[in-house]
Amino acid sequence: MHFTTPIPIFKSNHPIDYHSKIVSLGSCFAVNMAEKLDYFKFQNVVNPFGILFHPLALNKMIQKAVLQEQFTESAVFFHNERWHCFDVHSDLSRASKEEFLEVLNLNVKLLHEAIVGCSHLIITLGTSWVYRRVENGQLVANCHKVPQKEFKKMLLSVEEITQGLEEMIKSVSSINPEAKIIFTISPVRHIKDGFVENQWSKANLISAVHQVRTQQPEIAYYFPSYEIMMDELRDYRFYAEDMIHPSATAIDYIWKRFAETWVAESAFSMMQEVERIQRGLAHRSFHPDSEQHRKFLEGLQNSMQAVQYQFPFIRF
Repeated sequence: MHFTTPIPIFKSNHPIDYHSKIVSLGSCFAVNMAEKLDYFKFQNVVNPFGILFHPLALNKMIQKAVLQEQFTESAVFFHNERWHCFDVHSDLSRASKEEFLEVLNLNVKLLHEAIVGCSHLIITLGTSWVYRRVENGQLVANCHKVPQKEFKKMLLSVEEITQGLEEMIKSVSSINPEAKIIFTISPVRHIKDGFVENQWSKANLISAVHQVRTQQPEIAYYFPSYEIMMDELRDYRFYAEDMIHPSATAIDYIWKRFAETWVAESAFSMMQEVERIQRGLAHRSFHPDSEQHRKFLEGLQNSMQAVQYQFPFIRF
């Protein structure tokens, strides 16, 4: 007897293994999945410009990285004692303008090199709702607590999102035609926009992704994170206390479905060994000076060296 409705997901013909190089971009759920990739020690670069929620913000940063366009003083502004940029997350903001511009331009280089070398690009879209500056019509990625009256809120249409995703794919393919792009929709509920408005927003994202996926099936793929949350995990016990974000259990489950379909079976044994080591490193002994614990640490060190001998890029 089944107590849920499992979503059928076909196994990928281009799976991720320990030779793959992954770039993860997008909403906070992109960070959740990237943390899993990091935990299992895959090669992964995540959000050099911080969390970006909407597709046009992601498209702008990808194009900037592909073209290696530098940030200049005109792109930054001073507010609440820090320098900010409307195109990136506030995590990157700095007290020094010079340091901020240096960080931004280093990350342009980082993302360019990551896209050039990646085998898989995972893009997690969070919302279709965006904010446009009243002063100049600029679409922003982050408002940085600038007064609300300076922005106009609007919903991106399916056509606008589709165009942005098409440009994104074209940009990536221009410098890395072998990269596989995996789109997914964040299961995080943006209910501050309104309950109906959140569903409308997600629907526009899903419609646009499926348009580009149909047009370019050799490059663009779809993993149903949002659908898994809505159908397989249709219960509030799978949400965090805020009833907005997926709980740790839900994240673990969605990762499990992703690994089943997008991670090569040849990588499973190494994932198990990495997890065994990770648990060993997290273990805290009641008797740290005992002979038994010394032997445990010695065995753990030998295991880490064996993994690193096989994959030198892995660091514990």
